[in-house]
Amino acid sequence: MGSYAVKEMFLTLQGEGVHVGRRAVFLRFSGCNLWSGREEDRATADCTFCDTDFVGMNGDGGGRYPDADALATGAAELWGDHDAPFIVMTGGEPLLQIDGALLVALKAHGFETAVETNGTLQPPDGIDWICVSPKAGTDIVLRKGNELKLVWPQTAINPDELLQWDFDHFLIQPMDGLNAVSTREAAIGFVLDHPRWRLSTQTHKLLGIR
Repeated sequence: MGSYAVKEMFLTLQGEGVHVGRRAVFLRFSGCNLWSGREEDRATADCTFCDTDFVGMNGDGGGRYPDADALATGAAELWGDHDAPFIVMTGGEPLLQIDGALLVALKAHGFETAVETNGTLQPPDGIDWICVSPKAGTDIVLRKGNELKLVWPQTAINPDELLQWDFDHFLIQPMDGLNAVSTREAAIGFVLDHPRWRLSTQTHKLLGIR
């Protein structure tokens, strides 16, 4: 596709989901198809509760990468001289930019690749781990993968219907914000009553890391 617009890229521990606590290069792409990222547009966006800044290219490691090799090389430099390279690609919506050329370049550096997507776009072949976080009222076309992570609560989504989709793991993640305590308690109660679901917490916020 040519160049890639990256908000930030850094080395951290994965903070959410099945891979929580795992050393990872975290690659956040700029842009999303469900919200502009501007607060004045939030109320009318398809996703109104996003807690992420994905606008621009001004974060650590951010910028306009001219091609797939440049971006993959940057990720490899962050990983350093260690085995089992692992990269988590997110956004915004990463599938607006991830393409076959980038996956080939990352594989050339030995990376296991993971993506966190809203599920409204089909991914290219070759991604090792797919996490879908569906948003109520959107057209979810990606209904299979490794991990489904439902931000809770979303009253317009029926969790029982999601269990019919083809995923290995089903996770409930309490929504952050002013009602974080009550939503966490509700999510815990839901998982206790629905054992096919697991609780996912944003451990990076608890640990004070990115």
